[in-house]
Amino acid sequence: MTDVDSPWKEVLERYFAAFTTFFFPAVHAGIDWERGYAFLDKELQRVVRDARLGRRYADKLIQVWRRDGDEVWVLVHVEVQGQYEASFAERIFMYHTRIRDRYQRPVVSLAVLTDGRRRWRPAAYWQDLWGCALHWRYPLVKLLDYRDREAELETHANPFAVVVLAHLKAQDPVRDLEARYNWKWRLARGLYHWGWSRQDVLELFRFLDWVLVLPEAAEDRLWAELQQYEEQQVMRYVTSVERIGIKKGLQQGLQQGEIRVLRRQMTQRFGELPAWVETRLRDASPEQLEAWAERLLVVSRRRRFSRRAADTERSWLLLCLKSL
Repeated sequence: MTDVDSPWKEVLERYFAAFTTFFFPAVHAGIDWERGYAFLDKELQRVVRDARLGRRYADKLIQVWRRDGDEVWVLVHVEVQGQYEASFAERIFMYHTRIRDRYQRPVVSLAVLTDGRRRWRPAAYWQDLWGCALHWRYPLVKLLDYRDREAELETHANPFAVVVLAHLKAQDPVRDLEARYNWKWRLARGLYHWGWSRQDVLELFRFLDWVLVLPEAAEDRLWAELQQYEEQQVMRYVTSVERIGIKKGLQQGLQQGEIRVLRRQMTQRFGELPAWVETRLRDASPEQLEAWAERLLVVSRRRRFSRRAADTERSWLLLCLKSL
């Protein structure tokens, strides 16, 4: 799933204060929360639209006010990264300087790494040439560092304790489906114990569904257990209609993400796409999208020797797409 569709964006927007409390307490202590904060998503996209992107679960630009300043406000840039990227620190530095240049305000860049590479910790960017040196660092959190704190996380009232635990369990071997099922059930059941609002429970349940994927039969089994548990606790948080809506929303988000990735790959490979391809992409079923991605992979493996060869490959691919 792309960063655009990631529930990380939703939990960041809903629980930004809890996010800073959990991961970056020094940042939380410096913000004047009584003055509120504002998300500047469109502004961030204008700043970074021409940058090369890795797989990000979320990026956010938030306007906040400092406790120690009268009219001083700070832009907090948050990046949640889902896989190794060699130039990650350089990219964060580039974003940082662009945001600062655009708004002429102090900028704080924060990063959360959700990948499984324990040694990858790009917490600084530096250059040194002919006596001209630059060393820039930023606060960074690695979710793997919470691996030995699972018992503590289960007893933590911050919603990001649930987020971290879900990610850690998603990184466990998929072959152990029963263990994954048990953890998803424990986390889902635990949502009811903290006195959170009904909407909080629904938001976090959606996050669990996104990150801890189970086979359909196991999902149905978990849903039945959850309904029984709610009846025992005299709670009706996740109704059948809402459960269907969560599932449908995740499926639609995933499909839209696949369409965007496929469109971008085809455009990079062959240039501007005909209008009928855009229409077919928009109306395609999941099975058609998968078949198109496989055919694009076949084309991408061929070596392109000339413009004529590229035109031939483009014609071949478009013909294949028409056949579906």
